Amino acid sequence: MPTKDPRIDAYIAKSAPFARPILKHLRARVHEGCPDVVETIKWGSPHFEHKGMLCGMAAFKEHCAFGFWNRALEIPEQQRNAMGQFGCITKVADLPKDSILVGYVREAARLNEAGKKVGPVRKARKPIPVPKELVAALKKKAGASAKFQALSPSHRREYSEWIVEAKRDETKQKRLQTAVDQIAEGKPLMWKYMKKTQRADSRRQTADA
Repeated sequence: MPTKDPRIDAYIAKSAPFARPILKHLRARVHEGCPDVVETIKWGSPHFEHKGMLCGMAAFKEHCAFGFWNRALEIPEQQRNAMGQFGCITKVADLPKDSILVGYVREAARLNEAGKKVGPVRKARKPIPVPKELVAALKKKAGASAKFQALSPSHRREYSEWIVEAKRDETKQKRLQTAVDQIAEGKPLMWKYMKKTQRADSRRQTADA
């Protein structure tokens, strides 16, 4: 029987209704691919360990994210509009087929067991223009354009990619509104996750003191 951390049960239960089946599905596939996996909570979200960090998942207001830590694991590069390697996950169907996902877990576990671990590789990325829709939307809110320019280049790029990758006009308009509201407050796209990480780091520093 797989060993499960009750904190992850609580995390899933508190997540948005759309996220619960996604998180349950991911959890099941991880255990299927690595029966000896150890569950834990790190940086405020569920993670899985096997001879080191294996993978992690998180739920946000409108999407979930999932990714593997060992970059020695080769996964076809996808549109990156969220943390992890599978983009913004809004439904189980957004994930690879079960056989493929379980295969990734098995390979990640094998690589960890073999000691073949590679940290994140940051590739140089070509600059992309700020979408005209975002430029226009920012101009309509006082101070938003200046706040956008004050963000780091990587944070400006995240917003631009997020808007460009919206497939439906309805989705794009919703993202524009969210982007403008957050930018006007000086917040990067993933500020909620960053806040969770900062709280976790603070707790660890307090515990070590």
